[in-house]
Amino acid sequence: MALHLIKLSVGTSSVEDLAAWQGSVHAKGPDGQPRHVTRMWPRRAGELLDGGSIYWVIGGLVQCRQRILRLDEATGGDGIRRCAIVLDPMLIRTAAAHKRPFQGWRYLVPDDAPPDLPSSRQSEDSLPPELSSALADIGVI
Repeated sequence: MALHLIKLSVGTSSVEDLAAWQGSVHAKGPDGQPRHVTRMWPRRAGELLDGGSIYWVIGGLVQCRQRILRLDEATGGDGIRRCAIVLDPMLIRTAAAHKRPFQGWRYLVPDDAPPDLPSSRQSEDSLPPELSSALADIGVI
């Protein structure tokens, strides 16, 4: 059964910002795929690679996800071994769900993951964070 990760998207204010960052040379691996490099190697890698995704928290709300393609070893300039989480470039918008700040990444079981938005809503621009948060508070989104 698939297992997911959840991670704060630090420094981005919208799904569009995240897409722009991942389109930059700084976020791409040697194969051109976006990746997120982390210090810790997931112990439950097999479950993540069985259809898992990384859910991105932007402005205190889970707003999108990306399918995890593989885990690559990455060694920094300091010689420390890290994990590069290689991601499908397609960002899939999800229903907004509140998430308090945390450090690093966490495992997310499928039952706790917010559902994907319908395909007809995937190309919508993000709502301003304050509005998204207020609507999520009252259960509208």
